Amino acid sequence: MEMLKVNQLSKVYGDKMAYRALSDINLTVEKGEFVGIMGPSGSGKTTMLNLVSTIDTPTTGEVLINGKNPHQLKKNDLALFRRRELGFVFQDFNLLNTLTVEENIVLPLTLDGVKVKEMDQKVVKVAKKLGIDSILKKRIYEISGGQAQRAAIARAIIHTPQLLLADEPTGNLDSKSSRDVMETLEAINREDDTTMMLVTHDAVAASYCTRVVFIKDGKFYNEIHRGDNRQSFFQKIIDVLSILGGNAHDLSSIRV
Repeated sequence: MEMLKVNQLSKVYGDKMAYRALSDINLTVEKGEFVGIMGPSGSGKTTMLNLVSTIDTPTTGEVLINGKNPHQLKKNDLALFRRRELGFVFQDFNLLNTLTVEENIVLPLTLDGVKVKEMDQKVVKVAKKLGIDSILKKRIYEISGGQAQRAAIARAIIHTPQLLLADEPTGNLDSKSSRDVMETLEAINREDDTTMMLVTHDAVAASYCTRVVFIKDGKFYNEIHRGDNRQSFFQKIIDVLSILGGNAHDLSSIRV
């Protein structure tokens, strides 16, 4: 079953000095897939994520999530769609420092007016799954980056979204925390069959996906599938990235 279908997607910024960020991208993501999007800086990968996540609107082409085009929804319906159907994980966690971990996690449910008892049950379940049940009462400034990102993942999945979108989720983490976060996402993908799309420049993070799509200069460049062995998948990703070019800091040289 198709969870996400991107048809002939293009995005042009500006009028006189038009800059074409994406050109005629096609992509189909099946339910339960975990897809990575990679490419050099300025390749269009974040633009694509912003179009899929409805943060930005396409110039031409369409995005279908579960067969529906969210870009055709009215403003209020779109906000609802985004809150109920999508989950977001960002590089800088986007957590509210003045709230506790628990209050941050239940935010999507609070906005939807879910009963407190139901929220409590859900938060305990999701926190256990992510190994952060012991820090629920702490404030965000009292916890580590890795814990903060796990709290952000908990917030992103507490309402069981159809599609989880992650933008450089390991960008601010050390390599051990990065792995923990990617293992967590991989487990959620496997156990809950949550469809995921991850934008990253980190080959280690990408090696946890089941498929990686490469974009170059706003166009589809290549895609590779993981198979059974993550190590050899990591190597394949490094190989494609080295052919793709880009800046040296776009390539992570650490071994998995």
